Amino acid sequence: MTRADLTKNPADVSTMFDGVAGRYDLLNTVLAFGQDRGWRTAMVEALDQPKGSGARVLDVAAGTGTSSAAIARAGHRVLASDFSAGMMAEGRKRQPHIPFVGADATNLPFTSDSFDAAVISFGLRNVVEPRKALSEMARVVKPGGTVVVCEFSTPNNRAFRHVYSRYIMGMLPHVASQVSANGAAYSYLAESILAWPDQEGLREWFLELGLERAQYRNLSGGIVALHRGYVPHA
Repeated sequence: MTRADLTKNPADVSTMFDGVAGRYDLLNTVLAFGQDRGWRTAMVEALDQPKGSGARVLDVAAGTGTSSAAIARAGHRVLASDFSAGMMAEGRKRQPHIPFVGADATNLPFTSDSFDAAVISFGLRNVVEPRKALSEMARVVKPGGTVVVCEFSTPNNRAFRHVYSRYIMGMLPHVASQVSANGAAYSYLAESILAWPDQEGLREWFLELGLERAQYRNLSGGIVALHRGYVPHA
């Protein structure tokens, strides 16, 4: 696979995730030093849906459904969608209570205004046309509903950014190779993180789509950023 950029080959990306599905969640926890649970909690809060309300939430690029499970625990009706058959197969085993649907994030097979919220966690940077995926998420959400992106971003502190970049490009693939047969996949993922727009850059995408009150919240010093926008009323 070529080095990461914003014009990924969908088949390559899908095959890559099929290959790491079994250990994907474990590796994420190890590589995030256990902070991923807190990130998921913040993601659920960012949906801005009353806890236990039964809000209908679409989890795009849901993978094995770890984020979907957190949404379900908050009392929402979540539908997990993904492009990787391998990730969904693993998800159905781990989260049998959550429905999974195969879907291309750039052409979601759902009618407009059919969800109260849509979220994508650590998946938008792997979509071949991320802006189109964001537009699709906005399309399927009802007016007044929320579109949320939880994604790796740019650390606030300049000195820490340098250390973080070295970790991402050096240690992340090395650690991954110790517990996964597909260390090359994590080299790609490391490159995709560094190639991704910073917080303000992604916020601009929200504004360009017409999403209202577009804002972001930095987590773990900006290693991760939560972006949220509201679908406007007609």
